[in-house]
Amino acid sequence: MSRYLISIALLLLPFADIAAATRDPGDHFFDQSLGNFSDELEVARDEGKKGVLIMFEMDECPFCHRMKTRVLNQVDVQDYFKQHFLIYTVDIEGDVEIADFRGNTMKEKDFAFKQFRVRATPVFGFFDLEGKMIARFTGATNDAQEFLWLGEFVVNDHYKTTNFSRYKREKRRALRKVR
Repeated sequence: MSRYLISIALLLLPFADIAAATRDPGDHFFDQSLGNFSDELEVARDEGKKGVLIMFEMDECPFCHRMKTRVLNQVDVQDYFKQHFLIYTVDIEGDVEIADFRGNTMKEKDFAFKQFRVRATPVFGFFDLEGKMIARFTGATNDAQEFLWLGEFVVNDHYKTTNFSRYKREKRRALRKVR
């Protein structure tokens, strides 16, 4: 019987690493918003961040759910993005009053649609420390690696000289050469 239990434990051991490598994105990826993005920019500056990342989402969005359960819950993703950005969510159907990057108050849905034309979700908007959107990615990434590349694309200023599709192709090519 003990041999049987040891065998089961050994079979399950690789899955223990998978479970240990994830954390709740609500607690470990997203920051609690003050409801005023001009204030959030000030905090980002004070903390030495690259900028602000906003995930525009909506309830019942399967791609948002997929990102939260397969990508944004990964410890390496959380650690990388938290190092470089303050990270918030905006409900594109939300009626909660917020202040935009200039301090103008409006509902979340107006902020999403009227200022940034967000219709489909998720949309990841990267904003510099002046509140200007410097990069945008619509949809779910294929995996955590691709999302990390998206972060590197912004953090290392590649968005200034190329688009993310080209950057991603170059990263894949480099990976193939290493293998």
